[in-house]
Amino acid sequence: MPDGFSAGDTAFVLISAALVMLMTPGLAFFYGGMVRAKSTLNMLAMSFLSLGIVSVLWVLYGYSLSFGSDSFAGLIGNLDHLGMRGLGLDELTGSIPVTAFALFQLMFAVITPALISGAVADRARFAAWGLFIALWVTVVYFPVAHWVFFFDGGHGGWLGDRNGVIDFAGGTAVHINAGVAGLALCLVLGKRIGFKKDPMRPHSLPLVMLGSGLLWFGWFGFNAGSALAANGVAAMAMVNTQVATGAALVGWLVYERFRHGAFTTLGAASGAVAGLVAITPACGSVSPLGAVAIGLVAGAVCCAAVSLKYRWGFDDSLDVVGVHAVGGAVGSLLVGLFATGGVGQGVKGLFYGGGIGQLGKQAMGVAVVAAYSFVLSWLLAKAVDRLVGFRVSGEVETAGIDQAEHAESAYDFTAVGAGLARALPGLAAAAATSAAERSAGRSTERTGERSTERTGVAEPGAAQPAAQPAEKRTEVDAR
Repeated sequence: MPDGFSAGDTAFVLISAALVMLMTPGLAFFYGGMVRAKSTLNMLAMSFLSLGIVSVLWVLYGYSLSFGSDSFAGLIGNLDHLGMRGLGLDELTGSIPVTAFALFQLMFAVITPALISGAVADRARFAAWGLFIALWVTVVYFPVAHWVFFFDGGHGGWLGDRNGVIDFAGGTAVHINAGVAGLALCLVLGKRIGFKKDPMRPHSLPLVMLGSGLLWFGWFGFNAGSALAANGVAAMAMVNTQVATGAALVGWLVYERFRHGAFTTLGAASGAVAGLVAITPACGSVSPLGAVAIGLVAGAVCCAAVSLKYRWGFDDSLDVVGVHAVGGAVGSLLVGLFATGGVGQGVKGLFYGGGIGQLGKQAMGVAVVAAYSFVLSWLLAKAVDRLVGFRVSGEVETAGIDQAEHAESAYDFTAVGAGLARALPGLAAAAATSAAERSAGRSTERTGERSTERTGVAEPGAAQPAAQPAEKRTEVDAR
């Protein structure tokens, strides 16, 4: 291997890539538990489809558009690496092979469109969703990743490298991008049947908690791995990820308790995810105390934001907008306040004497990515709807999208019914036997009582009458 290669850094990034990959199944469980039972498989499959489509497109042209040398003004990469050609075994990105870097970034590209799926749960056609993924990553994600993540000595992406917008691990490129795209999609597809009228509660909160736990675990690779080396910056990013997530969980629950009167498990899971989202852009720039502050703010703000869909009338099924768009914006903006200048970047935020300049850059990054993502996502969703039809029929939505789109169901209720039918005769026989035994017992008791009344001595085998308390026996003897 060439000079500068680090086996330790390479192993760290490869493990981090595997952790980030695990986040997509974790997201599938998280979303799958939040929908109604009749849509569970569809929700799982929407995330897994992203693993398939984006992986192929990344090799074909995604890596080249995202991380190829800049073609024009920091907006898009060139086509030199189509099919990932030219990525030799000895070529390094920092201290790791470029192929390890490409694999790590692929996992970011995979999970970003999967995040969008929660906004249109219960009502999107599966084939149309697959087409939308392919178009969206091509037109939206790959260019934005180039803007934010590609650094080339001032000649890279126009947001991160040329204008100094800090996004350590994807607050803008991943979360704001996906959250705002989710808003565009739910506006195009419209509201679910029964929105604000019928109860649409999560069908499996244990599944939600499992998914959030997997996301939390995988997010250590997402954030710490973005240091691209096993060093102090990675360690600080991991610490910040943990404490911000814990603080957001607490912040969400406290707000929820005062606002709605209860600490819910759904709130705990959602608060944790909100904290993970918010610390993503900031984890390489702030101190642990700053991370705690970011988490607390994000937990409370995102908890308040998820109710806006009812007030403003858009049906964001699983709160992608309230958690990812809002949480990503909160974390990105707070970098401009809490950046210490002593972690991964040398830039200081307003609270550390850096002035308001970085806050302005962060606001620009948030606004540009949000506007670009919303407009292009809305246009793409409209095009897919016109071309193949994006939304399932009302009958399919009411009956359940799993059977119509996948010819399967997550839970075999017919087997449960058949088992109950087989069990019922046995249960009836057991109940009859038990009733007969109780009747026989009462008859024996009555026989024993009559024998005692006649002779004062119970017949052999008859039930003995209960002994009287001592004071009652005394009263009888006295009389």
